[in-house]
Amino acid sequence: MKMKKISGLAILGLMMLSCGSQPKVDGYVLKGNIEGLPDGTHVQLVPVSHDSEQPFADTTVVNGQFVFTGKMEEPRAFHLLVKDAYGSRNLMLENAQMEVTGKLVAKKESDGGVSYNLSSLSVKGSPLSARYDSLLSARTYLDSLYASNARKFAAFDSLMMAAYKSKDQAKIKELRQSADGKARAEADKVFFGTVDSLYHQVVMANKDSFWGPLMMISFTSYLSEDMKPWYEALSSAAKESYYGQKVKEELYPAGKEGTVVPDFKVKDKSGKEIALSTLQQGKKYVLIDFWASWCNPCRKEIPNLKKLYAQYSEKGFEIVSISIDQKKADWEKALKEEGLPWPNFLDETGVAALYKVKFVPTMYLINADGVMVGENLRGEALAEKLKELFQ
Repeated sequence: MKMKKISGLAILGLMMLSCGSQPKVDGYVLKGNIEGLPDGTHVQLVPVSHDSEQPFADTTVVNGQFVFTGKMEEPRAFHLLVKDAYGSRNLMLENAQMEVTGKLVAKKESDGGVSYNLSSLSVKGSPLSARYDSLLSARTYLDSLYASNARKFAAFDSLMMAAYKSKDQAKIKELRQSADGKARAEADKVFFGTVDSLYHQVVMANKDSFWGPLMMISFTSYLSEDMKPWYEALSSAAKESYYGQKVKEELYPAGKEGTVVPDFKVKDKSGKEIALSTLQQGKKYVLIDFWASWCNPCRKEIPNLKKLYAQYSEKGFEIVSISIDQKKADWEKALKEEGLPWPNFLDETGVAALYKVKFVPTMYLINADGVMVGENLRGEALAEKLKELFQ
């Protein structure tokens, strides 16, 4: 379905906004002057990426202020965030005198965590951040459209949610076939068509520079097969840029089976470092399992992993689970709930980034020599592979 016209001026602004000139400086200085952040709070810069990357920089709030300094070889996109809290503010880090200002109020979440509306913060002194904000405003428009649909179909959505909770399949079918159900389905179809169309417009309008591939990453949680034509339409300069290479790597990943995986070190609960090579000792095969407490597919796979572990652990099979949870408490709570009988670690040393993990669950099966013999095998596929290896 074709997208209805979106504000021409808004789209023109997204596509044509250009950077103004600025004095060159030898490095960057990013100062923060924010009301509402307690002294001792850690503020971090985390790369905008589909990989599970560690913070690029970390600093501490003193008297409501913080500062990051350094030098960039090229401008890069980052999430400015408060450690162990929800919420972030995107910006471009460039060699300039930059300042972030505003007021924040801590909000308690239902899970006991804290969130901050960092998107309300103002970034000054960075023309590239201003352009990034303008391009990201496409997402703001879509958020408003989504919210409008949610208000319009609030009563229907409430009935559908109740039917799902009670597992009333007959009621679910009835609601879907109702006039409101069909209207909701059509509205969703139009919305997701609008998402694809608008994002594509913004990327293509910036296909001649790093902005094109950067927006492909910024707009999505992962890149799908149908976005390959977007990448192919980028200019050579865009493809060769840092973000162009990141997009290519994700859309056209090199096969890992048959390659030796890198060794790594993780920390146990006492803080002692343990190497993968140590965990491999005496084992014929090791499944490296990247997961998270909030990942439903990860936790749905656990019963299958427990069954296979009980079946093959005495024959030389080991599982090493590495959580990418941001909060240690969330990981520990999930461990207690699941009762995993194999080695478990929280990724505090950048293992997920080393293995270029873009989503969870991600699983790599390796042999005693560290050679990968299976990639992202789950359920019956993993069971069949282990049966083949141990027969």
